[in-house]
Amino acid sequence: MKLPIPKMFTGPKNRSGLLWAALAMGAAVVSIALMVLFGGNGANSDSPEHVSFQISAGSTSGTYFPLGEFIAALLSHPPGVGRCEAAGMCGPAGLIVNARTTQGSIENLRDVDAGTSNSGFAQADVVADAMAGRGPFAKTGRTRQIRLIAELYPEAMHVVAAHGAGLLSIGDLRGKRVSLSTEGSGTIVAARAVLAAYGLSERRIVPVYQSPDRAAELLQAGKLDAFFFVGGAPVRLVQDLLEHGDAVLLPIDGAGRDRLLAAEPTFSPYLIPQSIYSGSPSVETVSIGALWFTNAKEPEDLIYAMTKALYNPANRQQIDDAFPGNHWIMLNSATKDLVAPFHPGAARYFREAGIMAPKDSDEKR
Repeated sequence: MKLPIPKMFTGPKNRSGLLWAALAMGAAVVSIALMVLFGGNGANSDSPEHVSFQISAGSTSGTYFPLGEFIAALLSHPPGVGRCEAAGMCGPAGLIVNARTTQGSIENLRDVDAGTSNSGFAQADVVADAMAGRGPFAKTGRTRQIRLIAELYPEAMHVVAAHGAGLLSIGDLRGKRVSLSTEGSGTIVAARAVLAAYGLSERRIVPVYQSPDRAAELLQAGKLDAFFFVGGAPVRLVQDLLEHGDAVLLPIDGAGRDRLLAAEPTFSPYLIPQSIYSGSPSVETVSIGALWFTNAKEPEDLIYAMTKALYNPANRQQIDDAFPGNHWIMLNSATKDLVAPFHPGAARYFREAGIMAPKDSDEKR
């Protein structure tokens, strides 16, 4: 059975109508909806044990929550799911995965480390900060229970500027009204790193701390000059602003980018191709790996089975249909960012798949 393609966001309209993003619904509703979508007939005496697993994702206007909802649908295995009859396409029998909205990377790492959430998404740079106890984790100390499941895709840094603001480069943001996103998000950490690389700081701009959707509204109303957003391209919110002529994308390039890459080893050079956003030329920027992580105490067999199902070749078409053109959930890049130890269950699968050597699975960190 083909999974429903999420419809909250879409890519450029010239991409043959391929849709991506996720169902906007709460965790409890997701559990019920999965039963309906997959033809479940409710619990019975022969049903396997129910296993709940949560993904702390992000806001509904970002990339993490749509992705979390998609993975939840892909891996959940309630009774009566036809597609799960094929070996390894879903997680273990009885598994129900739910995604929940959060403030983003920082909150997700703290919750998973504390054991109040089973898993979460975060940018690689924020995970590195958490493991080292620096940046937003300087006061609370390093996280000790974070274990990686996989790198899921590259997140592009979008610097979205009002079309009429006369902004052409990052340096032009000096003295301008700029939203860095909300505290607790991964975007705000990356935005501060970008500003620092270009010799700017929050003192040299007029800082605003709004979610991406609110920032877009303020930009359209002429109350904001630019905002930062880290997410997998294409992002519908950004596409709408570009298509309506309300915004342009500023490049991250030149000497400023060189300094940024030297200071932030988890960042990589990245090109947003012209084909991604209609009405926008190609734009040089940087990308950051989006990581899925869990708590060290989660059962090895459970994480192994979920990881194996996620990368089952039988699920490849579902992923490509939902998330076109950006190397989403690719096995060859799943172990790219080694900023934390891998969970033993994920490491076991990646060893079997031949992309992780036995020595890379040791948690000697």
